[in-house]
Amino acid sequence: MSDRYAVIGHPVAHSQSPRIHAMFADQTGQELVYEARLAPLKGFADSVKAFVAEGGRGVNVTLPFKLQAYEIADVVSERARHARAANTLKFDSGQIYADNTDGVGLVRDIKTNLGIELEGKRVLLMGAGGAARGVLLPLLEAHPAILVIANRTVEKAMQLAHSNQHQPLAAQTVLSGVGYADLSRQQFDVVINATSSSLSDDLPPLPDGLFLPGALAYDMMYGKGLTSFLAYAQAHKAAKLADGLGMLVEQAAESFRIWRGIRPETKPVMLALRKT
Repeated sequence: MSDRYAVIGHPVAHSQSPRIHAMFADQTGQELVYEARLAPLKGFADSVKAFVAEGGRGVNVTLPFKLQAYEIADVVSERARHARAANTLKFDSGQIYADNTDGVGLVRDIKTNLGIELEGKRVLLMGAGGAARGVLLPLLEAHPAILVIANRTVEKAMQLAHSNQHQPLAAQTVLSGVGYADLSRQQFDVVINATSSSLSDDLPPLPDGLFLPGALAYDMMYGKGLTSFLAYAQAHKAAKLADGLGMLVEQAAESFRIWRGIRPETKPVMLALRKT
């Protein structure tokens, strides 16, 4: 019988994860079955227990359950502990191991797929919620010169920055938390949208002149056409635009490696997804 994996969320029917992991399994010759599972909003832990009882080996976790995934784990990675959230669970020897692969997926997409170096660069991270927390540690590991966290609620941005300023990795990076009004007259090499604004076709109150020459605008959301943030970036002369599809595939590849011990090639999968 093939090993069983799943993505659990609410909603979950839109998820590309079953298709992605099917392509990974075919590429690497791994025997597994991967499905999408809808969990009740108040029934995530029970849904995980039921899947384990059915022989499940691991799950990806999507909104709104990433915090709960972290909380039910017996063992957590440094990435998950830092984010206080998990998107990957592995079931082994009666224990639940939790990891967070979002940040490594983001950084690999920017550095490997887009060919943009982060070391020594000026980086703006928009948002101070779970998505921003999930990518902050890998961003610090990339050693940008400056990393600014901007949020509508300034206190949340300041708190997130302050809680990470004593990280050894932060020694090479000037880390700060600000409100959007404080971005006036600041410019960046890389601007990352980790807010949910694109889901509602909204846009944070960004000032003009945000993008340095050659700058990358990166939206962690993805869909058909440009998101509202990427349309704004294009109109304000950002040199490069990228949505979160590459991040999605890269974080899935890291989950696959955690489960199966082998990291699949991501570019063929991204090309297949872009075609559809």
